[in-house]
Amino acid sequence: MKIPEQLIQSLHNTKGFNSKAFEALHESGETITSIRINPFKTTIEKSAFNQYENIGWCENGYYLPERPSFTLDPLFHAGAYYVQEASSMFLWQVLQQTITDTADKKVFDVCAAPGGKSTLLATYFKDGLVVSNEVIKQRANILNENITKWGLPNVVVTNNDPKQFQSLENYFDAIVIDAPCSGSGLFRKDEEAIDEWSENNVQLCSQRQQRIIADTFNCLKQGGILIYSTCSYSTEEDEAIADWICDNFNVTNIQIQLQAEWNITETQSVKHHAYGYRFWPYLVKGEGFFIAAFKKNDGDTDANKIKTQQLVTTSKNEIEVLQSFIQLSSAYTFFKQNETIRAIESKWLNDIQTLAKHLFIKKAGIAIGSVKGKDFIPSHELAVSILSSETLAVIDLDKEQALQYLRRQDFSVTSEKGWHLVAYCGLPLGFIKVLPNRINNYYPNEWRILKQ
Repeated sequence: MKIPEQLIQSLHNTKGFNSKAFEALHESGETITSIRINPFKTTIEKSAFNQYENIGWCENGYYLPERPSFTLDPLFHAGAYYVQEASSMFLWQVLQQTITDTADKKVFDVCAAPGGKSTLLATYFKDGLVVSNEVIKQRANILNENITKWGLPNVVVTNNDPKQFQSLENYFDAIVIDAPCSGSGLFRKDEEAIDEWSENNVQLCSQRQQRIIADTFNCLKQGGILIYSTCSYSTEEDEAIADWICDNFNVTNIQIQLQAEWNITETQSVKHHAYGYRFWPYLVKGEGFFIAAFKKNDGDTDANKIKTQQLVTTSKNEIEVLQSFIQLSSAYTFFKQNETIRAIESKWLNDIQTLAKHLFIKKAGIAIGSVKGKDFIPSHELAVSILSSETLAVIDLDKEQALQYLRRQDFSVTSEKGWHLVAYCGLPLGFIKVLPNRINNYYPNEWRILKQ
């Protein structure tokens, strides 16, 4: 693996950089595999992961001794864990040190695909609302899939350019911008990124990062927290952006307390001495990463009157048919998106109406299903959500049956006719409908496993 010489030269005066260690690591072929478990998928106890090394800065993060075939693990498809790079899980630590009161907070993940940070945010702000956005349609579909599998009802997935959020002034309590970057921190995982790297691309990324911040910063309330990160080593995309934020906005940079054994490198920007945190892969067990946090000092603490859009409500008949299938807590409100009935906590209904007026929403809350005459057709989102775990009957499959289900292949179960959840190790994978002479498999066709 040949690292671009221009990158090596540009990093020589950067704190913590060791060119020999840097190049030796990339030549070694060493790889790191890490996952973050879903604490809301309660049948998977944390004790099952005690054999693995915990990631010190994230309580739900673990290193695996080797990379398994995640595609062939039904628990992966059930949303029991997310395969996430260890360094990027430091977001959890930043949140713990900057936002201790998480209740009813509204959080904006600006560049969210494929969903690692959004699933982390949904977990941390379990009593809040996470707006998870991705501008590129194809990537937004991947984001939607990963958010669905995670199963929490407190996420809204949007597919918008960041500038389309400008009408939501003083709206969010926190904004996370894991910005598109030149990707040098991921060279070890993605050798193709080396061929795409150039000094010119670094400059283009820096300009794009500034635009994204400028387009979204006013969405933050007074006292709100901006968290900026990249997987780039280049100072133009890291410390220089921290200086740019301090130049252009009324903010206070936040210093994060580190533990010595983490070996994370604390840096300061040239002009404003803003603290940032670098992850050098020869010092930490993870890939290259940079993160910095800022508190907004001006603006309002509450959003001004923002236009809302009335949602399509469900009829009395639809509610009766739905409730004959599943009983949900009275804390949830139902509305319709196209023909699908969705559920969201009632306290967030006005916010969904606000977001619907200004943005393209791919998903809000949990899709419960649709009513066809007197029949209820349940949604796959309901199956893998935490709303289904205690209210619907479950048929537990062995691993081979589970993989057959996930491939949409034929398999057999002994059960009464009708709708059933199928699960692996107690975690729902999706719905089947048992008929007199066959089983209809309702796993999404576009998500099916192709690997044998």
